[in-house]
Amino acid sequence: MKDIDEISGDVLDLALRLHRDLGPGLLESVYEMVMAGKLSALGYEVARQRAVDVEFEGMRFDAAFRIDLLVDQRLLVEI
Repeated sequence: MKDIDEISGDVLDLALRLHRDLGPGLLESVYEMVMAGKLSALGYEVARQRAVDVEFEGMRFDAAFRIDLLVDQRLLVEI
């Protein structure tokens, strides 16, 4: 399993490269799809749009928000 610093470094490098190569102004879903594909090609396990439940003061909210990318079950990426 890779160190979290190595994972986050790869994600940051890829994000900067995508922004430079694709440019600004595309839909978030485009950047998300391309980033997920490139990270998968680098050997990472990538989950897209993972639902997260929230509990607050005894109340549970199912699928309160969605994570854009979850990399190797450890790093959350919000595009």
